[in-house]
Amino acid sequence: MRSGFAKLRLGQALRLGVAAGKVSLWRSSRWRAPAWTPLGEAAYGPDDTLHGDFSALGQALAQLLPAGEYAGWPLSVVLDDALARLWQVDVPQGAARLADIEAAAALRFQSLYGDAPGLWHSSSAWDARAPFFCAVPHALLAQLTRVAAERKLALIFITPQFARHWNRWHGALKPGAWFGQLQGRTLTLGVRDDGCLRAVRALPVPPGAGRDWLLQALAREALLQGVSAPALLQLCGTAPAGWLAQAGQFNCQIFFTPDGDGTLSPAAQLAHSGGLA
Repeated sequence: MRSGFAKLRLGQALRLGVAAGKVSLWRSSRWRAPAWTPLGEAAYGPDDTLHGDFSALGQALAQLLPAGEYAGWPLSVVLDDALARLWQVDVPQGAARLADIEAAAALRFQSLYGDAPGLWHSSSAWDARAPFFCAVPHALLAQLTRVAAERKLALIFITPQFARHWNRWHGALKPGAWFGQLQGRTLTLGVRDDGCLRAVRALPVPPGAGRDWLLQALAREALLQGVSAPALLQLCGTAPAGWLAQAGQFNCQIFFTPDGDGTLSPAAQLAHSGGLA
């Protein structure tokens, strides 16, 4: 029998979507059809909270990744934003060192979420004018890295969905546009001003929300952040048809929609986030 390493072809990789309560594993291929092949899904117990040990998640991953089956394969992991913390930090006046920004980020994190920063692993996707931080529980990272090491997988990245989409698409944003991600009933906004990310805001989307709701939500967020409302929202996800209709000077444009978005589970949609790149 050939080993997992022998079965790996150039351009192929594993992609794992981790939602609250379920994981979905896919094989991706850059140059061979099909681009996405499902390898399995598994549920894990609801006892795993953001402050738990995520042991049930580890068991689900071991079930999806049999020992020796994928040795040597690259693995990328996309997390549900509900399993992470996302926040933006204003650079302290006179700050000249990375340590100053990281200290400000830790204080901002504690004031927003009330959690001890030591329970979380934080990283940044930022420019010096407007740092954007995300944090993932250490226990969650420990389970992912442990299983990857035991299965001899090459771990490429572990990232929340919004950070994945932001890193993939922010360079293509047009002047004055805001960035958006629609996943389920949550619209996560990257509020921009003068070309910089000013805030990350997650808004619940009510059933049947149309263009009027979207315009009001954007206007409200602009007022809260003290910036101008956008003339363009560039969005990842499947938007209601009404959002795509021209509304005066405002327009909503789709950046990326996961393949099979209408039939994929939330965990599978996470796996597809950002496409193959």
